[in-house]
Amino acid sequence: MFWSKGFRGGIHPPHSKFTSGKKIENAKLPKVAVFPICQHVGAPCDPLVKVGDEVKAGQKIADSNAVVSAPIHSSISGKVVEISPRLTPACAEVSSIIIESDGKDEWVETSGLDMEKASREEILAKIKDCGIAGLGGAAFPTHVKLNPPKDKKVEVLIVNGVECEPFITANHRLMLEEGEKILGGVGAAAKVLGVQRVIIAIEDNKPDAIENMKKLAGGEFEVVALKTKYPQGDERHLIKTILNREVPAGGLPFDIGAVVLNVETAKAIHDALSKGLPLVERVVTVTGDVNEPKNMLVRIGTPFTQLIEECGGPVGNIKKLVCGGPMMGIAQPGDASVVKGSTCVLVLNEARAKEYEEKPCIRCGRCVDACPMSLLPVTLSKLVERRKFDLGTEYNIMSCDECGCCSYVCPSKIPLVDRIRQGKAAVKAKVKK
Repeated sequence: MFWSKGFRGGIHPPHSKFTSGKKIENAKLPKVAVFPICQHVGAPCDPLVKVGDEVKAGQKIADSNAVVSAPIHSSISGKVVEISPRLTPACAEVSSIIIESDGKDEWVETSGLDMEKASREEILAKIKDCGIAGLGGAAFPTHVKLNPPKDKKVEVLIVNGVECEPFITANHRLMLEEGEKILGGVGAAAKVLGVQRVIIAIEDNKPDAIENMKKLAGGEFEVVALKTKYPQGDERHLIKTILNREVPAGGLPFDIGAVVLNVETAKAIHDALSKGLPLVERVVTVTGDVNEPKNMLVRIGTPFTQLIEECGGPVGNIKKLVCGGPMMGIAQPGDASVVKGSTCVLVLNEARAKEYEEKPCIRCGRCVDACPMSLLPVTLSKLVERRKFDLGTEYNIMSCDECGCCSYVCPSKIPLVDRIRQGKAAVKAKVKK
């Protein structure tokens, strides 16, 4: 079969998909919602409101004139009580708009497009105005992704329903419960890109989602089952698996004729175009050591601690709170709030979040074998320790996708991906200077 070659490296961690059978529940409205002015790749937004302003749900509260950016909308009605730096899930303090709910959930009026008459430009403008960004975690502004340079010919749209990260089941449930809306967004994206071929990719550990999406697609789009392997959900590895093409270093998928769109992003596109709904909520898997793990439809800006409470609280003492999955997620130093790219809140207690003693490298080469980007993780780690960032660049440190495979397989428990992440940050800071 044409997708059987796959990509090199990768691992098979336990799935731990405890919530795959849990239907999506509506989370409670937050009493106070926090909106960092940058929740996406690209330029941060400027606030459009000031302290004391009354706002409604769906109202635009921050925007930017930059090409690569996406506006931010309030997810609740209430009053702006503060604009100040707050902790984000990325563990950075970012200027944020804090809104206190009035409990009324009053919305601004919204309207969709007539898709039979809407032009490509009108569709892109609506997607931008509704603040849609990639909901698989990367949060790249969708209107930019769907508008590649004119000299880049896109031949295929790949819809990413892989969800390879352990624990997370938000995309899985959406494909079961909101498949029609996903396909509506996929059709709109295909129209904008002008592609004839659309492939919906799902790993074979989700047979019910594969069956449902095939039934709903009815042959209009290809639905393919991929052998389960982490990190197949990364767009570069997904393209390699399906098309046997490699995105060039420093390049983007449209350089090789492809665009990858997450299934929840497709659903958000449908909501924006059909009803004019801005991106103010998303599905978040709350799992791990909580009394009742759930998939929840959560308003952007909701504190993580509120979601944990809605799941019956933690089982034991929280040792580590992670935004995202166990492989690529970021451990939280405090109580952050849901942003556009928040896929999961993972709670780990003392029994599960074990502390390991780092030992010297035994030169086993397991990290090299596991790396899907064909890098030398332990070498990169040592270069970062010695602050030889220029040499790290020569060894392609910026090509690391931070999947965590190297750290997972390392018998010496060296925090390889953490050090590489530090090295990438140092290289970026140096370039900015």
